[in-house]
Amino acid sequence: MTLKKTPATRVSRRWEDARTVAGFVSSPPNEVLLEFARERLVHSNASCLDIGCGAGRNAVPMAQLGYRVTGTDLAAPMLVAAAARRAQEAVSVSLVHAPMAPLPFPNATFDLIVAHGIWNLASSARMFRAAVAEAARVARPGAGLFLFTFSRHTLPEDAVPDPGESFVFSSWNGEPQYFLTDLEIIDELATAGFRRTPAGPLTEYNVRSPGAIPTAGPPVIYEGTFVRV
Repeated sequence: MTLKKTPATRVSRRWEDARTVAGFVSSPPNEVLLEFARERLVHSNASCLDIGCGAGRNAVPMAQLGYRVTGTDLAAPMLVAAAARRAQEAVSVSLVHAPMAPLPFPNATFDLIVAHGIWNLASSARMFRAAVAEAARVARPGAGLFLFTFSRHTLPEDAVPDPGESFVFSSWNGEPQYFLTDLEIIDELATAGFRRTPAGPLTEYNVRSPGAIPTAGPPVIYEGTFVRV
């Protein structure tokens, strides 16, 4: 197996741990994402970029839909697992060893961008905004964006962000990660050139009961679709 490589930045050992990789190998695809991908598949040569593709849970099914899929990840063991899934399903998926920013692709390359559980791993506002800007750069005008990321409701209301940051918190699991409200997400993406579609709030999962105190359970998730303007 040959993987295209670009200069890598630091990756948490958690994403290279065999147990973490095994969990991603067994994860099913996101059916909401696949439905959005079907709707966006307007021509036979449509291209998709899955940023932080992990073990290929979404990249491989999207290739089966008919997309020319490129998956990037910074954790080499995840790419090895994705390559195994690609071979098992006998589909074509290009796997690239790369961070969320910079992305090693020309401007206006992709018809669909997938940011599924990746931008919340940004450890600073600078990293987050660079990642969103890179996604906008490589997206063609009118390209779709599917976003799956952490909600600010994961954390207690009185949680304190990391020094010098507004949206980055290390208090959840000891690693700096991004937690935003739906309006903050929509505003940040609009600044980079992505418009929410359909208009309105994002879908929120794992929502806790009013007044419940956040515990060590699963994160609260925002999911939504956008278009590159």
